[in-house]
Amino acid sequence: MEDFLENACAAIQERFHAERRDFRDEVTLFLSAEHNIEALAVLKNEFQFEMLLDITAVDYWPQEKPRFHILYRLYSISRNLRLLLRMPLDGNDPSIPTAEVVYKNANWYERELWDLMGIRFEGHSDLRRIMMPESWQGHPLRKDYPLGYEEVQFTFNAEEIGLRKNVPSR
Repeated sequence: MEDFLENACAAIQERFHAERRDFRDEVTLFLSAEHNIEALAVLKNEFQFEMLLDITAVDYWPQEKPRFHILYRLYSISRNLRLLLRMPLDGNDPSIPTAEVVYKNANWYERELWDLMGIRFEGHSDLRRIMMPESWQGHPLRKDYPLGYEEVQFTFNAEEIGLRKNVPSR
């Protein structure tokens, strides 16, 4: 099985100039986002990575280059192997071609990333909000999204917080 994974990684590294990193028995290939469709198709069709387990993203704000990384977690059912593809995206309005053309289940993962992180998937069949209301402004999982919270009350700040609360008197 190791040879199979080695061959798959070598092919992606050679064809798409990917960089390989291994950590705790997980193999990650870093490659340019412009190659996402071709690399996914090669892994599915030539190396039997039949299942797209997940698509997610990481936000490195305030860093702009790259601001995001898109992560595709693939699984080979026939060989019981996992592989992670990681692709950097720059800026505040990132976009990448949709993986729907290779893996149909990418649809909802990509909608979730659009909704919560603001990453646009070019060519997506139905790119609209999936978790937040249609009227929602912004993308709440971005690190620059404003937080709304209530300060935790302790003994040292109880009076101060009590003055700010809008509680009817008894």
